[in-house]
Amino acid sequence: MEQSEVDTNFSEKVIFSDEAHFHLDGFVNTQNCRIWDSENPHAIHEKQMHPQRVTVWCGFWSGGVIGPYFFENEAEIAVTVNGIRYRNMITDFLWPQLDGMDLDNMWFQQDGATCHTAHETIDLLQQRFPEHIISRNSDVNWPPRSCDLTPCDFFLWGFVKSRVYANKPETIPELKSEIQRVIGEIQPHLCAKVMENFMKRVMACHRSRGGHLPDILFHT
Repeated sequence: MEQSEVDTNFSEKVIFSDEAHFHLDGFVNTQNCRIWDSENPHAIHEKQMHPQRVTVWCGFWSGGVIGPYFFENEAEIAVTVNGIRYRNMITDFLWPQLDGMDLDNMWFQQDGATCHTAHETIDLLQQRFPEHIISRNSDVNWPPRSCDLTPCDFFLWGFVKSRVYANKPETIPELKSEIQRVIGEIQPHLCAKVMENFMKRVMACHRSRGGHLPDILFHT
């Protein structure tokens, strides 16, 4: 908030980042879903115990989407994101993606996952974003459990999943191809609109002193 008051173009200078799982059976987080009926509907929702999935990383800023990057082994099977794999992604994928970009005064945001906040990871990120990291254990703390403030959470993942699952991919290669296609079609002007919405959310959160955001802000 303080940065946006000093720099009116601050929303154009932040790269948000996040990981998400995409399940082959089209699984979407239904934790907050409810089924209503005048009687007990005895609704049954069937899903596989361990559905096949891919784990995707993306960066998001007003200029577009960086990625996707798939966390997988040499057999192209999804793997858990740990510190070593995350740092390998930064070195082998993110750094080349940033080549040619003007990173002066750019900020990098990540959530508080352990692999993100390890000292080795923060030190690595400081090489390209000196004193400009928004993350736990770094220059500016990012508030935990604040999905409604993070563009990847309030826009990107839902936008991509709704379009990927609409085509019902049947294999992991098809799933990955759909993810790449949908993300590749996201235009910079849409990302800029999302970042404008992000700033509205930040200001609304500041005014409400951390309270709930008005529903109108959830329409990008």
